[in-house]
Amino acid sequence: KKGLEINTLAIIPMITKTPHPRAIEAATKYFLTQAAASALILFSSILNAYTLGEWAINTPTHPISATLLSIAIAMKLGVAPFHFWLPEVLQGSTLQTGLILSTCQKLAPMALLL
Repeated sequence: KKGLEINTLAIIPMITKTPHPRAIEAATKYFLTQAAASALILFSSILNAYTLGEWAINTPTHPISATLLSIAIAMKLGVAPFHFWLPEVLQGSTLQTGLILSTCQKLAPMALLL
């Protein structure tokens, strides 16, 4: 869970490395989207803990909690239909940052899926 947030906060300075308005816009879109997805993960775990008394987010048993967690992970991964942020963020960043963003940054959400 903490790895998701550390990944998010670590990539923002890399996106804004070039002093261009598109880079600032890309970093803002990335941060807001990832923050919304993190809030959904938190809400999913709170809902799971409230209804079932279990804090584990890797095996949600409540159907609404599982749906919210799936939506949040899809937002973090940029999976369709939640990919609205990904093309604009990749266009606003450099090639190296875009490669890191589209590969290494997806490891933590994918590990949560497994």
